[in-house]
Amino acid sequence: MDVITCKNVVKKFNDFTALDNVSLSVPKGSVFGLLGPNGAGKTTLIRIMNQITVPDTGELYFNGKPIKQDDIAYIGYLPEERGLYKKMKVGDQAMYLARLKGLSADEAKRELKNWFVKFGIQAWWDKKVEELSKGMAQKVQFITTVLHKPSLLILDEPFSGFDPVNVQLIRKEILDMKAAGSSIILSTHNMESVEELCDNIALINKAKLIISGGLEEIRRNHGKNEIEVIYRAGEKLSFSGADLFVSESHQESNRGYRAVMEVKQGVGSADILSEIIKKADVVSYRELVPRMNDIFIKLVS
Repeated sequence: MDVITCKNVVKKFNDFTALDNVSLSVPKGSVFGLLGPNGAGKTTLIRIMNQITVPDTGELYFNGKPIKQDDIAYIGYLPEERGLYKKMKVGDQAMYLARLKGLSADEAKRELKNWFVKFGIQAWWDKKVEELSKGMAQKVQFITTVLHKPSLLILDEPFSGFDPVNVQLIRKEILDMKAAGSSIILSTHNMESVEELCDNIALINKAKLIISGGLEEIRRNHGKNEIEVIYRAGEKLSFSGADLFVSESHQESNRGYRAVMEVKQGVGSADILSEIIKKADVVSYRELVPRMNDIFIKLVS
C-alpha cells in the first residue's frame, strides 16, 4: 500500500505552470527521493502534500483515502527555509513546537531531552536560538520535525549546512525511522545521499514528471550494460574473440590492467569470467551502473 498518492496534479500561478499533470506514489515504509533542479516544482508538490496550498486539478490520497486536513497530524515536514524564533531559548522553542504537535508538557520535555543528548546539543537548552550555529539550529528543527513520530516524514534538503559527520548522523536517523515503519520523502540535490538512502525516486523537471520507479532499476535502465575487470597479465589483452562483448577498452592501472567492456544482452557473469580467467589473473570484477548524479545531469540538461 502507498502512504501518499498524487494523481494528475496540476498547479499554476497566474501564467506559470508549477506542476503539469504529475502522478506518483510513495510506498509505505520506504525512503522516496523527490528529485529535480531548482524551480522544477518539487517544493510546490511538497506544499500540496502538506495542504499548505491546493492543486488546481488532480487528487491526493493519504493511506488510500482522499487526503484531509486532519491527516497533517501524521505528517512531519522539514522545509528548506528554516524558521526558528531567534530570541527564544532553544528549549522553550523546542517545547513550543512539540506542544503544537500534540505532545503533553511532560512527554515533550522527556523526548526532547533524549534527542538533545543523542544529537550532542543538551548544553544549549537554555541558550538563545540566535546563538546557535546553522548546523545546531538545523538539528533543533530536525528534532522537532520527527518528535511526534509521524507516519510520513517530508524532508526538504535536510543535509544543508551540515558537516560530513552530522550528515552521517542524519542519514542514520532516517534509516532508523524507516526501520521503525515511517515513510520518508527526501527532497535533496545530494545524489550520494539518494543512492545511500532511497528505495524509489521521482524526477521532476520543468513541472513535468520525467521518471519514477525503483532506484536500482532506474540506474540499470540508464546504463550501457558495461563491466569493469582489473586483471594481471604480461601484456594488455583482448577478449573480443569470445563473441561476448560489443566493445572493449584496456589501460594500465596500478593493479595491472583495467578493462571496460560493453557486454552483449543475455551474457552472464559466469560466461564472462570463465572466458577472462583463461588468459588473465582477475583482481576484481564489477558491473558499471551509472551514478544518479550522471543520470540527473543527463535527464535535465
